[in-house]
Amino acid sequence: MLDVRNYIKHCCLNRGGITEAELARRTGQTPQNMNNKYKRNTFKVSELEKVADALNADLQILFIDRETGKPIYKEEQ
Repeated sequence: MLDVRNYIKHCCLNRGGITEAELARRTGQTPQNMNNKYKRNTFKVSELEKVADALNADLQILFIDRETGKPIYKEEQ
């Protein structure tokens, strides 16, 4: 399983190679502040929503049942 930093890094690569510095700028943070969040793995949901927005994506958080591999609850759209 990927940690948050690596997951975001892969998403940035898939969005044309957005750098960490560019992502920080798009989310209204300094590169240093963003790097600190990566190191500590301390992202708030609101910050992840900004990252998703910067990547032109929606954020989804799911709890997956370990036995079935299916979401415990998923809001229908």
